[in-house]
Amino acid sequence: MLFDAVVSEMKIDILEDRGNVLRFTLKESTNMYANAIRRAAGGLVPTFAIDSITFYENSSAIFDEYISHRIGLVPLTTPLKGYTDTDEILFTLEATGPKTVYSKSLESSDKEVKVANPDIPIIKLAEEQRIRVEAKARMGIGLKHAKFRPGLVTYEQKDDDTFEFYVESFGQMPPRQIINKAFDVIEEQLQELSSKVKKL
Repeated sequence: MLFDAVVSEMKIDILEDRGNVLRFTLKESTNMYANAIRRAAGGLVPTFAIDSITFYENSSAIFDEYISHRIGLVPLTTPLKGYTDTDEILFTLEATGPKTVYSKSLESSDKEVKVANPDIPIIKLAEEQRIRVEAKARMGIGLKHAKFRPGLVTYEQKDDDTFEFYVESFGQMPPRQIINKAFDVIEEQLQELSSKVKKL
């Protein structure tokens, strides 16, 4: 395919690869392909996020909707294979004050899909205030909602055919995996387009 031929001519040099940050230069490319990688990495790479929440108890001073919003933005680890957008992962949270409830209190029914950062504060409960919720996580993409975005992906054009990328993962998957998955998504979409064109 055309994309395969273009990718084979591209050259990638890693500038930094530590923890949740990846920096690399993309050479022998064009702004069109660099921007396609950026858009696919930020908006089309599927990740898990909590998508629905049921409150069984909430005696805190905070509305259910506000707590739901905070829980929904907690990044969840997303394995590379073995899951589809039809899978649902159950999370439960139960806490009684006085205490600050952190993301680590979200207990997953699946050891592979869990809270990526255990130290995100969700709510502060006063004496005898209580919260008990059940949540379901599903796979989605950043184009649907920001909570599904796997990280921050930007690039700067250094010269006519060289682009410097900065990738910072939010914790769902390593930054290298974000970029690799972005390439997979682009290729899948091009194959689908090619198939439809052939049927015309």
